[in-house]
Amino acid sequence: MEQWYYINSGAAGPAYNMALDEKLMDWHREGHIPPVIRFYEWDPASLSLGYFQRVDRDIDTEAVKHHGAGLVRRPTGGRAVLHEDELTYSIIVKEDHPGIPAGITEAYRVLSGGLLLGFKNMGLEAGFSIPRTEEEKADLKSPRSAVCFDAPSWYEMVVNGRKIAGSAQTRQKGVILQHGSIIRSFDEEKLFDMFLFKSEKIRRRMQAGFRSKATPMEELMDHVPSAAEMRAAFVRGFEEDLNIQLTEWKLSMAQEDQVRKLAADKYAADEWNYKY
Repeated sequence: MEQWYYINSGAAGPAYNMALDEKLMDWHREGHIPPVIRFYEWDPASLSLGYFQRVDRDIDTEAVKHHGAGLVRRPTGGRAVLHEDELTYSIIVKEDHPGIPAGITEAYRVLSGGLLLGFKNMGLEAGFSIPRTEEEKADLKSPRSAVCFDAPSWYEMVVNGRKIAGSAQTRQKGVILQHGSIIRSFDEEKLFDMFLFKSEKIRRRMQAGFRSKATPMEELMDHVPSAAEMRAAFVRGFEEDLNIQLTEWKLSMAQEDQVRKLAADKYAADEWNYKY
């Protein structure tokens, strides 16, 4: 059975979280580590922007500061996510790994299978979102808002048609990074405070529609699993779905130094975060 690494990196700041995902891609590409599945959290709560997202058009930066939240631009696409009461996952694996489809959409399906089984391990009958109508497909090409959980994309996790986990993917120099947010609960008012809308009426309309499209775990379960329980459920799910064995791994001090340097030089810099 193939051995992959598993990392529980706990809660960290937004720049560190994105820097570690990037360095894991580097180390895997260079052959220093096998494929990796990582789980992490955010401290403070942070807004992560899609790589191409326009800050001046979409984000109320004063509201982000008012709420004491961090802000970082992801290396992956998609829309903005408020990371607060959640578990975040990332998967790092080479594009030419056996069993990973070449197409982006099909790769999402394969790499998200462990999430599906993980939810089932916790007693939630989640399923894959598959946009079917022309309206749903149009929403993916031209989103109605800058909020990630406003609509599910291909092979994201839904329960009763409502999105419970959002994912994004990038491919860089032969390595795939897929990461995503699994929401335990969310503060809807805080989330929508951080976005710019043309009017209060539009904000309220979008916010009302949001409630029918996204759902946190707390609305579906009598007992919301702890982060540790969630990690255990998803570890089992990924091992079963990908037919792998996950071995827990920790960074060396030298590797930690590399991550912190990249976090300070790139992901904490205005040149990166406000580039669009």
